[in-house]
Amino acid sequence: MLRSLPLPLALLAVLAIAGCASIAVPPSPTSVPTPAACPPPTACPACPVCPVIEPPKPAEKPMQPAEWNELPGWTEDDPGAAFTAFVASCRSLERQAHWKPVCSSARELDDKSTKPLRAWFEAQFQPWALVNPDGSRNGLITGYYEPILKGSRQKARGFAHPVFGPPEDMIVVELAELYPELKHLRLRGRLEGRKLVPYYSRAEWTPQESKRSPEALLWIDDPIDLFFMQIQGSGQVRLADGSRVRLNYADQNGHPYRSIGRWLIDKGELKAEQASMQGIKAWARANPARLAELLNANPSLVFFRELPVEGSGPQGAMGLPLTPERSVAVDPRHVPLGAPIWLATTRPNSEQALTRLMVGQDTGGAIRGVVRADFYWGSGTEAGNQAGKMRQQGRMWVLLPRGYLPGTP
Repeated sequence: MLRSLPLPLALLAVLAIAGCASIAVPPSPTSVPTPAACPPPTACPACPVCPVIEPPKPAEKPMQPAEWNELPGWTEDDPGAAFTAFVASCRSLERQAHWKPVCSSARELDDKSTKPLRAWFEAQFQPWALVNPDGSRNGLITGYYEPILKGSRQKARGFAHPVFGPPEDMIVVELAELYPELKHLRLRGRLEGRKLVPYYSRAEWTPQESKRSPEALLWIDDPIDLFFMQIQGSGQVRLADGSRVRLNYADQNGHPYRSIGRWLIDKGELKAEQASMQGIKAWARANPARLAELLNANPSLVFFRELPVEGSGPQGAMGLPLTPERSVAVDPRHVPLGAPIWLATTRPNSEQALTRLMVGQDTGGAIRGVVRADFYWGSGTEAGNQAGKMRQQGRMWVLLPRGYLPGTP
């Protein structure tokens, strides 16, 4: 019947029928069910408290202005030796406009006695406290020195450990040429076909030594002494005829420095207080079968160049002779090379204050961070004793020309 109706009328009819179907007959009063009792309310479970996530704090500026009276021991130090080292650094520093007036004034200074010299520093420089990214102002101060080893020009009985200069097949890529912000970083590698791969690590280099032996600069009697010369970055070698030559850092294989002292601690071989240079050497002498394992824990390998023995010390990163107890290695990403630095630390294995004016004339593979320095003690056994024990906490201030703001050209 609906099919013969027009569509609108058919829809109305369907709705009418549906409406009729939904009409229910109310139940009689006797059929109304008794309503069930409502259940007692239950407490809602406590919502967990969401942890408050603090946004990361921005890193502190690595240099913050300071006053001269904040430098511990400033009025007690004789800055003469540091002044001489600073004047030598001016050969490089004065290429930068903000250093040129200070360097000119230093060369013209007549009275270099202690008080006038201290007054000159105060007039020419502004101290800036070095601050770690987390805001702390203490950092690790270690020591290094120039060892004196026994060696030979040729491989001979008792002299079986070669010293090499930079290998011809090692390719050095200066990243600053592509990325100026990476001016202190280099890549080192070698070619395999057309592919540049990392250069040999220490362990990988060992098999290379026999076929490269004609290229050796010198041969050393003791492998652990040679290893520590690489860590120090330089050394003197005493030859059989009594003459000496100086071996100075020339390059590195590009692998990161790893502390063999830390390796021995992690292996449970030494306690932290035993992991000095002297303690490591004693362990190596007592465990000759594990010497290669120990040394290869540090994949970094240093190559040398030969220099005459002259000046106050080996050449640092600026190409200048280091001054014992006045030159310090720093991280050049944070501290300008050649700048005077006030160091406040303690003498090795003691609480005795060591506060003096230094000059940042060197760098090192393990010297990374704002408040981080390596104190150059000099050459020979006594310097080595001091350097090997030094692992102190300290603070640092860099002295910059007045009117200059860090980070500006």
